[in-house]
This record gives sequence, structure tokens and C-alpha cells, in this order.
Amino acid sequence: MPDVKLTIDGEPVAVPTGTTILKAAEHLGRSIPTICYHDHCTANGLCRICVVEVSGVGPLVPACLTPVNEGMKVTTASARAERSRRTILEMLASAVDLSEAPEIQKFIGEYRAQGARFPEAQRREYPVLDDNPMYIRDYSKCILCWRCVQVCAADAQFTYAINFTGRGFETGIGTFFDKPMPETTCVFCGQCVGVCPTGALKPKRESLLEQGLRPDEIIEATRGGGNRRGKPR
Repeated sequence: MPDVKLTIDGEPVAVPTGTTILKAAEHLGRSIPTICYHDHCTANGLCRICVVEVSGVGPLVPACLTPVNEGMKVTTASARAERSRRTILEMLASAVDLSEAPEIQKFIGEYRAQGARFPEAQRREYPVLDDNPMYIRDYSKCILCWRCVQVCAADAQFTYAINFTGRGFETGIGTFFDKPMPETTCVFCGQCVGVCPTGALKPKRESLLEQGLRPDEIIEATRGGGNRRGKPR
């Protein structure tokens, strides 16, 4: 099948049919910002930080999901797209603890997002869940990117130990019937921790090191079943 020809920011490029705008831009060395996207996870376009303008199309479109078309004209850094990204970042900063999300913090700086733009926004605050010897769950840092759910499911592990819970602002990530991790189908492979971009999932030993525990204390603490579930740290 012949390649699709299009222009991105005025520069021509030819890519295979089915290529997304995000990957087509990479052919030209252009980097479109992403948060929820991961090369080894199914793209769902949840965060909308990768939106771009396409000539003749009214709404901004997510670059991670939108396939290229013949003759398409894409603008990746228009004022409209950048304003949208800035607003998304400001909304995230208003509700979520991003203190351990370096990539998002970098975007906040690059797009001059004002973290205090929405001072009356409700914060997502949850107790740290420490119910196993492998990792902790701090959902106050969760941006609902879905990466952990995907790698636990059909993208990698086929374990299905976690999924979305709740609705609206109360949407979160949790286990079926709110069970502690050792009582789920979790095999503690660590893949969910590996794809988390914000520190919402963190290796238990790393967390204990940050708290100042000695190596022997850390080894002892991670041999058993962890602290009582839901105990604030």
C-alpha cells in the first residue's frame, strides 16, 4: 500500500497508511507532548495534551489517536492548541499532587501554565494504601492516565487486578470489591509501577528509603504483608 503524503507545520512527510499524527511528527523530529500515551500501551486519548489543529477540521484532534490522511495539513503548535494544553495542565495542577511527575512539571514550565489558576478547585486527596510488600498506592497523585490498568490487562499481563472505580470527580483506580492487593489476582510483576508517570504507584523500598529507614529496616518491612491497608503515611 502506498505511503500517505501530508504536511506537518508546513513540512512534507510520507508515512505508511494507518500512522498516527503523533508518529508522523516523529518522522520529522517533532515532539508533540503526551501524558497518558505510552509506546507500549493502547492509545486512548484520555489526557488530550497532544491535541493539534488539522486544516478543515473544526475541533482540535488528539495526535496519538488520529490517523493521517492524504493531503492532510497539520499544525502542532498553534496558539489554539497551546492554549488548550495550558488549560489542561492548569486543571491537573489544581486537583492532583504533581510533585513526583517530572514530565508534567516540565510541560507546566514550557507552556507557562499557572498552577494556582483555579484556587477553589477541589483536590483529589486519598490516604496512601500500603497493603503489600512490593509497592504503595498514593492516588492523590493519580491523573487517571489508565496506563496501569492497561498493562495489568490485555496490553501486557492479562491479570486484570485493577480497573476504574467510581464516577465523575470520584473516578479512581482500584481493585474489584475494594480488596487489598494480596487478595486480588495481582502477581506483583511491577509493570503497573513501571508505567506510572506521577508516583501514584511507587516501589515500597523506594518509599521507605525516602522516609529515612535503614537498609535492614527496609528489608524487614518488605518481607511481610506491608502496613495496615489505607494507613496514612
